[in-house]
Amino acid sequence: MQTPLKGLLFDNDGVLVDSMPGALQAWVLWGERYRPGFVLSAAYHGRRASDIVAELVAGEQFQEALEYINQLELDQAHATIALSGTLDLLASLPEGAWNIVTGANPELARARLSAAGILAPQALVTADDGQKGKPDPEPYLLGAQKIGVAIAECAVFEDAPAGLVAGKLAGAALLVGIGEQTLDSVADLVIASLAGLKYSQGLLEIPDEVRLR
Repeated sequence: MQTPLKGLLFDNDGVLVDSMPGALQAWVLWGERYRPGFVLSAAYHGRRASDIVAELVAGEQFQEALEYINQLELDQAHATIALSGTLDLLASLPEGAWNIVTGANPELARARLSAAGILAPQALVTADDGQKGKPDPEPYLLGAQKIGVAIAECAVFEDAPAGLVAGKLAGAALLVGIGEQTLDSVADLVIASLAGLKYSQGLLEIPDEVRLR
C-alpha cells in the first residue's frame, strides 16, 4: 500500500517506544497513596496524566498527586526501549516531515525518547502544549501546525483508541492503528508495528505483511 502524504504524526508511548512496564509500576505506586487498588487500564491509555489525576483526586490534593505521578514516571523512564521498526523509520525521514505528539509532560517525554535512543524533534508536542489532551483534536492540530503541514495531508500513528479519535476529529488524512487493541477503533488500517514501513518523496509505503486489518 502506498499513500501520498506530506507529514507523519506519531504518538510516542506504544507507537515509537515501549514505556508500559515503567508506567504501570509508577501508577501502582501512585495508587497506593491516592487511590488504593488503582490499575492503569486500557481506558486511560493515550490520555494526559493531569486529566487522569483530575478524575481521581479531590481538588485540594490534585497538584500534589500530579507531581507525585510525574516524578514516579520520570524515575521509571530509563527502562524505555524503542519498538520494532522505530529507529530505522525515523532515521529515514526528512526533517520537517514528521512530528511526535505525546500526552506526556515535556521532561518525561524527552527522558523516554532519550532512553530509547531517539532525538526529540524541535516541534515536539507534549502535555504542556495547548489546553486540551487527546481525544480532543487540539494536540494533532498543533503537531501538524508546528511542522507547517496541513493536518489533511498528514497520517496519524496511534496505539490508543482515544488518540485515533483525536486524529479523526482533527481531520488527518490517514489513521494508522498500532496493535490489536486498535482493531475496533476508528483507524483506517491497523498494523502490528512500524517494521518495514518506508517514506520517501511524499509516499508512505506500508507492507501488507504488517497489516492486521
